[in-house]
Amino acid sequence: MTADTTPPYSTLTPPGEHPAEAIVSLPNLEHNFRAIRERIPSTCRIMGIVKANAYGHGAAGIARRLGSLGVSDFGVANIEEAIRLRNAHAISSRAAVLAFCSPLASYLPLYLKHDITATICDHEMLRAAEAVGSAHNRPVRIQVKVDTGMGRLGVSPRHAQELLHTAEKSPHLNLEGIYTHFAQSTRLDAFTAGQLKTFLDTCSEFEHSTGKHLCKHAANSGALLTLKDASLDMVRPGIMLYGYLPDEGIENAPELKPVMELRTKVIFVKEIDAGTSISYNRRWSAPSKTRIATLSAGYADGYHRLLSNRISVSIRGQSFPQVGTVTMDQIMVDIGDSHNIRAGDDAVLFGWNGPGADDIARAAETISYEILCGIPARVRRVFKENSP
Repeated sequence: MTADTTPPYSTLTPPGEHPAEAIVSLPNLEHNFRAIRERIPSTCRIMGIVKANAYGHGAAGIARRLGSLGVSDFGVANIEEAIRLRNAHAISSRAAVLAFCSPLASYLPLYLKHDITATICDHEMLRAAEAVGSAHNRPVRIQVKVDTGMGRLGVSPRHAQELLHTAEKSPHLNLEGIYTHFAQSTRLDAFTAGQLKTFLDTCSEFEHSTGKHLCKHAANSGALLTLKDASLDMVRPGIMLYGYLPDEGIENAPELKPVMELRTKVIFVKEIDAGTSISYNRRWSAPSKTRIATLSAGYADGYHRLLSNRISVSIRGQSFPQVGTVTMDQIMVDIGDSHNIRAGDDAVLFGWNGPGADDIARAAETISYEILCGIPARVRRVFKENSP
């Protein structure tokens, strides 16, 4: 008899990580950044958009690399994201962080405490920010947003001058910039051109009357590619940084590289007979004898249920159809008569070695933004310095 070498339960430790992981390529991020840099004037700044956890990629790691490339302006959704970014010590203490959402008055002291720039859209919030600055004898950093047609946030153009002048005169506020957002930036039409003209007229009127120059910005990824006159003092690329176009119909777009690859593990392989059904509601049955691989990822990992029976997965460099209903934690793949696939093998759900996030988005009837942002915290981010 041989001795039992199985370690006692008391010495076993959990692996500490979920089999699904998001591989983040920093070289690909740098490639995309340089592609953006080449499209804009040398004097134009680039704001690193790291809201929504850097579109799911990991805000601290992305911001740290962008900072090393010379980025000193960062955009986040709200004060909670801004504080998290500051506390991660991923960016210079001198870097500017703009929170895009209009703040609640009760949160304004946090903007001052953590040196975050607030978006101001009306006089009520302007007065609240003034009161906080006065109480702490330190000006609150602000930018004014003008609603030129998005219809989401911002002061109307006809009321913008009064708001801007009030902000500029206050000793308790530091008016750093003015910005707007396009409703449709991937195609140049009369509405978009009208938004840009309205914004430029608003800025020109204020700067002419005060002699003060403000940082002006309007261009997101779409406008950066289609509206040359919209670059202004700074651009705000989001989806382009992460390797995808805002619209696949854009002409003369630069070559971008996906920054994220979502991988998981094969955890089980079995052979089934013709007619055997797979997963909930029996939405797929084997047309003939085949082999099925079960993967450790599901809709709780950002792999949409709507993808059921619509997309492929890459295992060992081969593409195999996903079959059956996507479940919370697992999906099944028809690997046919392949006998070289076994538990422990890597499976690519999307990325540079499999379908792209845009392919997944089409199958899920959504956009690549939602696919990337939807990768949850339980999926570990692994930052790679080497090129894929």
